[in-house]
Amino acid sequence: MTSALLQSSIRSLPLLSRGKVRENYAVGPDRLLMVATDRISAFDVIMAEPIPGKGEILTRMARFWFGLLHDVVPNHLLDVDPETVVAPDERDQVRGRAMVVKRLKPLPIEAVVRGYLAGSGWKDYQASGAVCGVALPPGLKLASKLPAPIFTPATKAELGEHDENIAFAQMEQAIGSKLAAQVRDISITLYQRAADYAAARGILIADTKFEFGLDEDGILTLMDEVLTPDSSRFWPADTWAEGSSPPSFDKQFLRDWLEGVPGWNKQPPPPTLPAEVIAHTVARYREALQRLTA
Repeated sequence: MTSALLQSSIRSLPLLSRGKVRENYAVGPDRLLMVATDRISAFDVIMAEPIPGKGEILTRMARFWFGLLHDVVPNHLLDVDPETVVAPDERDQVRGRAMVVKRLKPLPIEAVVRGYLAGSGWKDYQASGAVCGVALPPGLKLASKLPAPIFTPATKAELGEHDENIAFAQMEQAIGSKLAAQVRDISITLYQRAADYAAARGILIADTKFEFGLDEDGILTLMDEVLTPDSSRFWPADTWAEGSSPPSFDKQFLRDWLEGVPGWNKQPPPPTLPAEVIAHTVARYREALQRLTA
């Protein structure tokens, strides 16, 4: 792993955006350089300290899934070495943590698929017996496996804001019924393929979110990150049990620690992360990568 990168400073390309983790630079009119930093966010607040190696882990995992799932739907990854599109003195910033991708028109929807009850889905179910308008059987518990994966879209929030769960009908209004159905069906197929693969390696994918865009020909294309610990809830299969939330191969450890910080109201500035929290978090990410890609 290279040294930690909290924020990139590439001057040879125009900066387009800085997200919670990724920073996008223009590579001509039709390509992007996506750099995964070592930032980490929780409760939509970016922590002040980096998680060393996290950006490289996310990039390796995304590249792996793009390759494994390429036959389900086109994706935006291009076979271009990121080090060739930046200045020589900037190569250290992109080595192992960046991708050159096709520039797309993003859809304004988070395509969320859930295979188990957790997070906001569990809260919705407790209140209404449904998740995003999808009715579920009575008597389910926290971490229950659903009878079949469900598609529960959300709106894309601005940086620092919360994504909002929406009903499928709202998604249809936003992008059209035909495209909405296509996104839903492809998302469930992607989830099921990935969940089967991960389960054989001791990891349950409780839920995940996909992002899609349209290319210049209007073809639906998978984009951004895919099936990483940042965009998914990974559980070790050997500790899963209904009624409790298993320890996750993601940032749930960080969330749990933050929940116990006295007086923090989940608004900036965040608490200072102790070294042991940083080390434990990156260890969970690294274990997920090793289990899935070894």
